[in-house]
Amino acid sequence: MSKPRIGVVGTGRMGANMARRLKDQGYEVTAVYDAFPQIAAELATELGAKHVATLAEVTAAADVILTVVTDDAAMRAIFAAEGDSLLNGAAGKTFINCATVSPEVHVAVDAAAAAKGATALEACMASSITQARQGTLYLMVGGTADAFQKVEGVLKDLSSSLRHVGGTGQAAKVKALVNMVMNINTAGLAEGLGLGAALGLDLKMLKEVFSQTGANSRVLETDGDDMIAREHDCYFSAAHAAKDSGIANALAAETGVNVPLSLATEAQYHRLTELGLGELDKSGIAELTFPGRTVH
Repeated sequence: MSKPRIGVVGTGRMGANMARRLKDQGYEVTAVYDAFPQIAAELATELGAKHVATLAEVTAAADVILTVVTDDAAMRAIFAAEGDSLLNGAAGKTFINCATVSPEVHVAVDAAAAAKGATALEACMASSITQARQGTLYLMVGGTADAFQKVEGVLKDLSSSLRHVGGTGQAAKVKALVNMVMNINTAGLAEGLGLGAALGLDLKMLKEVFSQTGANSRVLETDGDDMIAREHDCYFSAAHAAKDSGIANALAAETGVNVPLSLATEAQYHRLTELGLGELDKSGIAELTFPGRTVH
């Protein structure tokens, strides 16, 4: 059975590396589109794909369309009911939507796609840019079992861990909670290391003690050294951390659950963004906590 033709909307760090991975796995990446045409044009040249000027051209050129956009507004825009839209000529096509957006947007997109005779899945990623390139993403997928099975091969070629978590909207809820807890852990680590620095402690020693006690976390492994060295090359931006904590906090408000730690974490990431540091990695939150740093 031949592999489906792939279109990609959103060719930033994650989208571009997913496209590269699928190309390596023998898929034909036929069309790419981005709100910033230059980056899409560069990726198209690299992959031998067509850089298209409209969303409808992506749909026309592909069987499966991956979307990796920034937020709810961007997601609604690419699936607009009128004007240029991925829904134009969408009958028979499958959309795999990978952006971290609110569950209600995924539900709305699924309904709009179904009305056009198309299929939509949410494939939420708890992974990094490097994992996107290597095909070792952790993917949480929401949608019907039939839709999942239809593109399971594509999803497996992108991931090392693949989980169908339920119907449309469910994966977005799980992803929101993953990022909520991750962001809280990141903020907590920044405070612990920052206070340790203020107390004159050896931070290498402190990290080692953290790693062997209840203070341990995955974030200690991925972000601890970067916080100390002030190396905040972006793998998951502070601006995205603020957005994702906001999604979780909105869900908490809807359900009446009190989440003071998450609210405080979101406020810290918003502060970084307001200071013009939103494109730092999430480890950049340490700039707000370490003594002697310029951001206070």
